[in-house]
Amino acid sequence: MSEAENCTHDCETCSAACDQREKAPADFMEKPSQFSSIKKVFAVVSGKGGVGKSLVTSLLAIALNKKGYHTGILDADITGPSIPKIFGLKEKAQGSAMGVMPVVTKRGIEVISVNLLLENETDPVVWRGPIIAGTVKQFWTDVVWNDIDYMLVDLPPGTGDVPLTVFQSIPVNGILIVASPQELVSLIVSKAVKMANMMNVPIIGLVENMSYFKCPHCGKETKIFGESHIREIADEFSLPVLARIPISPELSEACDLGTLEDISAPFMDGAASALEKIPEKEKD
Repeated sequence: MSEAENCTHDCETCSAACDQREKAPADFMEKPSQFSSIKKVFAVVSGKGGVGKSLVTSLLAIALNKKGYHTGILDADITGPSIPKIFGLKEKAQGSAMGVMPVVTKRGIEVISVNLLLENETDPVVWRGPIIAGTVKQFWTDVVWNDIDYMLVDLPPGTGDVPLTVFQSIPVNGILIVASPQELVSLIVSKAVKMANMMNVPIIGLVENMSYFKCPHCGKETKIFGESHIREIADEFSLPVLARIPISPELSEACDLGTLEDISAPFMDGAASALEKIPEKEKD
């Protein structure tokens, strides 16, 4: 079946790359709040769940923050938000005459997430796709982001409504694809790459999570999930590998305790440097 035959005639939710779509993305771009200032936006994506996308988003925000940049995280994983937990955020987001104010971590990273709006963080979000997509848009348009150098969007896994909404509504400078060492990941990464290409979104590179375990006593690296295939995948799509994150009890414990900002993660420096090289988009 051709792309045209797949067309639903609603470009906001349709993924078909037909002629009509060539004119569509610019029409759906949303402007942030008039009180916001955001220089660069990067989305963190994965083709499947469980690969550590939120961990990568958080570590990258921390790495950029330590470089002196003002960073923000838009948690677009509406039904599975984990960013507030990782940073130990208990305070609720507050509204004002200007809009919704993000919650700020102890080291100054601005965060908005549905869990910062719910009465109880364990309350499930049982919403249909259009409502979820609309909420993500509001996180961009109604939240007052204060002089953000780098905005990181933590997307839900897969290639559904929310990634489509983000790519069509928010001026994304590029995406980072999170993968794990298993060979199956080649198929998953391929889907994410093809979606980015369909939406004309630049791919900055790959980040491999759970790459290896480093013995704290002898320093030997053990590949728990077998030999990595990340280099083969990177070569296949001509993409750089920006970071390889180890399996670390220290990282896991810090996420559970909400103290990730206190952890040293030099393995993220390459990814942070890659984002520094990407120019800002021209403003309309």
